[in-house]
Amino acid sequence: MHIKSQKDFFCGLMFMTVGVAFAWGASTYSLGTGARMGPGYFPLMLGIMLAILGAAITFSALVVETEGGEKIGKWAWKPLFFIIAANVTFGVLLAGVPALKIPAFGLIVAIYAVTFIASMAEAGWKFKNTFILATVLAVGSYLAFVVALKLQFPVWPAFITG
Repeated sequence: MHIKSQKDFFCGLMFMTVGVAFAWGASTYSLGTGARMGPGYFPLMLGIMLAILGAAITFSALVVETEGGEKIGKWAWKPLFFIIAANVTFGVLLAGVPALKIPAFGLIVAIYAVTFIASMAEAGWKFKNTFILATVLAVGSYLAFVVALKLQFPVWPAFITG
């Protein structure tokens, strides 16, 4: 069979892989029923729907003719590095790493860090725009997770709050 769109084909494979992984991971939790859902119900359904979507995209990439075959370009190493680094930094700053004696810096510092690091993936990023975006995200996250949902995690670094 001939691949008619490389982008759609590999995108569909990625969706199927992630969907199957989610469904498999969710199967270790209690599923419950549709009326009384357990902790594994939503991730299982999400994984199944993602895998079905991936199968449909992969199928269309094999059947529907596209102009030029939509070849996959070169790897964008710079954005890939900054996006992965931003996510790792967010996790480390939010929770800390006790084994390495890195304290938790809290939600606000983690959001500023993730926003600035991820924004560096963009060509020609601007400090002012990134600062405004980070501020909006920090305030919104504080209001949503701390005020509205009352989640218990550090908001500020321990050396500030005591």
